[in-house]
Order: sequence, then C-alpha cells, then structure tokens
Amino acid sequence: MKHPDRPGTPSGEPAPAAPTIASFAELDLPGEVLRTLTALGVREPFPIQAATLPSALAGRDVLGRGRTGSGKTLAFGLPLLARTAGRRAEPKRPLALVLVPTRELAQQVTEALTPYAEALRLRMAAVVGGMSAGRQIAALRDGAEVVVATPGRLHDLIERKACHLGRVRITVLDEADQMCDMGFLPQVTEALDQVHADGQRMLFSATLDRDVDSLVERYLHDPVVHSVDASAGEVATMDHHVLVVHGPDRYAVTTEIAARDGRVLLFLDTKHSVDLLTRHLRASGVHAAALHSGKSQPQRTRTLAQFKNGQVTVLVATNVAARGLHIDDLDLVVNVDPPTDPKDYVHRAGRTARAGESGSVVTLVLSGQRREVSRIMAEAGIEATVTKVRSGEAALSRITGAKAPSGTPLDGGPSARPKNANTPFRGLGTSKDASRGTGGKSRKSGEARKLAEARKAAMVRRGR
Repeated sequence: MKHPDRPGTPSGEPAPAAPTIASFAELDLPGEVLRTLTALGVREPFPIQAATLPSALAGRDVLGRGRTGSGKTLAFGLPLLARTAGRRAEPKRPLALVLVPTRELAQQVTEALTPYAEALRLRMAAVVGGMSAGRQIAALRDGAEVVVATPGRLHDLIERKACHLGRVRITVLDEADQMCDMGFLPQVTEALDQVHADGQRMLFSATLDRDVDSLVERYLHDPVVHSVDASAGEVATMDHHVLVVHGPDRYAVTTEIAARDGRVLLFLDTKHSVDLLTRHLRASGVHAAALHSGKSQPQRTRTLAQFKNGQVTVLVATNVAARGLHIDDLDLVVNVDPPTDPKDYVHRAGRTARAGESGSVVTLVLSGQRREVSRIMAEAGIEATVTKVRSGEAALSRITGAKAPSGTPLDGGPSARPKNANTPFRGLGTSKDASRGTGGKSRKSGEARKLAEARKAAMVRRGR
C-alpha cells in the first residue's frame, strides 16, 4: 500500500535502510534536543539509535527486533518528539502515541523522554491503569501532545470519550510481543484503527510471532527493519549459569545469594511465593522488597525507586518485572523458580547486561528439573554452565557473590518471619502443594524439619 504523502517505496520493493551515524550532531535534531542530550551526558548514540534515528526522523515506518536494554526509548522517542515539535494539541486530541504493556514501562518511558519534551515545550501525559483516571482525563482535557499509554486504560478513556486518536500521526508500539501475550491485541488494533491513516508507525518487539506479524503486515508500510540487539544467548557480556541444588538446601542457597554485596533481582512464579520469600529475607537481615501485580501502583513505583537508588538491594518479583524495566548496574538475575517458557527466560535475562554492561543470569534447579530446564534454555538459544552447589560453598560465592546474611531482622524481630517459613517458593512446598490435601501437609512438616536443619547448619558456619 503506497501513501503519496508519506516517505517510502512502492509496495513490494525492499525498504533501504538509511546510513547509520556516529554522533547525534549529524542528525537533523532540534537544537534544544542536542543541548539536552549534552546536558544529560548522552554523547554517542547506541547502535540501535545510530541505525534507527535517520529512518525515523525521515518519517519512515520502523520495525525494530531484539531484546531490550539497548537504548530504543530514545531511538523512537527523539524522532517522535522532534517531528511533533511546533504543533499544539487540542483538548483530548493527542498528536503522538506510545503504547506499552505495563505501568512500569509507561512510567519509565515518560521519565526518559520528559527532559526532551520539556525542552521542546511539548506536553506529555501517562495514561495507565492503577492510578487516578480523573487526573489522566484532566491532563488530556488540558491538552497533551504526547500520550504514553497502556492499552487497557487507553481503551477505557476512549470509551468514555475522554481521548480521541484521529489526530495522532506518530504511533509507537513498544514491547509489542508482550502486549499480545497479555491479551491486549484487540485494544492495540482498536487504537491503530483510530490513529491517522497516513501516520508514521514504529514497532519494537523481541519476537515476531503470529500476532505481532499480523500487526506488522496490517499497519506498517514499507518498514525499515533494524535489529535492536542480539538475543540473550548472543550477548557476549552475559554469563548464564544453572546451579543444581539439593532440595532442602535451596532455601539457604537463595538466602545467601540475596545477602551478596550489590543488587540482585530474584524471579519467582507466584505473588504468594514472592511475599513469603521477601518476608523471610527481611527477617534474615536482607534489604528486600516485593514487586508483583497485587501491589498498588504507588507501592510498585516506590519499590522500584528504592531498588534503583540502593535502599533496597534485593528485588523479589514475578514476571511483572521481566519486561521493559531498566535498572542501571544490575549485574545479577536469579531464576529462583525456573521459567517455563523460552521467551520468559530471555526477558528475565534481559534485565542485566544492558546497554553494553556485563551481567550474569543464574537459574536454580533441582535434579528432577534439569531436563525440562535444559530444553527451555536450548529453545532460547542459551548455553549455560552447569554447577552443583551447596550453601556456604566457595563455588556458590564465586558464581554469585553469595555470603551468609547478618541474621538481624529488619522489621521488628522474629515475628517478621512468615508463618510458613518453609514455603518461600516453589519446590519447598508452595501454596500449590498445600491445596493438594493431606499430602501438602506432610510435605510441609518434612520441609520444616529440613529447613530447620539448613538454618542450623548456616548458623554453625557463621560461628553462632
């Protein structure tokens, strides 16, 4: 489909990529943006920015593929802002739209682009669930040139006639595969059907499965294709380890890893197990905090801020933290519960070794889980080093920096420990086991004895 007033090539012809650039100064960016980049210490473009910016600034549709953490927010954000500068939005009628899957990513994108938007005197509004709809409606009514939104809340405001997309000429889909995985495809297509038909579209996705491919085919016209970054298995600065642990020792291993110097992100499968492990870690003297969908948005925002500034050193999370979040200098991610899907592994791993930094991904497995985990990692293109470890061993410390926790409770003494201290995560008798009848009870009592033995052994190693 050829649009005469849009840059591009006739349908069926390949879209040649624009040449990459070595500095932002080579681009036709507004002076205000260049000065803001300099003031913020952003001197040289990352590869995806160098490759994508010329095409995006020229108004071309862009398809970016690959893992996150490579600087793609500025890759789409700077062209979006530069091409919107000088225009003024009418009430309820934004001019540019960025769709993202989660509130956290919406907040992160908004914060990253705000300095440049302010320099260009563009107004931004975040439209996300879990926060006051009234304030968001007011921001749209006052006029916002750029809206960063999650699909669900945007759909709600469109239904309430609080937002109209007919004047949107630049649309970005960030983490498109996750939006589809989360069931947002109907809301995404609804939005794309309402934006200006001849507008520019930029889509970024780690994978191009059937749903994402359908979006590309239907809504992108002669897109220039760029690779955002290598897959997790191809990142030279990322190390992958599988640590085979003995069941009763898994609890102590996790605690010692959490007590390391430096930050660590621990992934578990359920909100319940996240809360239990977090309480245990804090009772052991570890500055840990929980992040999952059961937390309110203000709680989630505060927790992430504390993790970023170092007040919290251990973030215990479900997959809500697996996509889009950027934490500077995070060099260790631990799958306490092994992921059950190759894409989950890739996205969890993508929280470390970002933007050229180094990092390690550690997956804890019991002997009975090794075959399944090996299959998942092979499908993800990961080659991992396999090591059998026990708590207190040099190998565990060498790989993860693990050490014994202080044992001094952070929240008022022993009462802070979870009532079911033997059930912090899957494999040690989670709520899933408890729901299976008397077998769950016997497992709990057995694991309680094993946990007590593990704690006693840890205390002996610390000389207590």
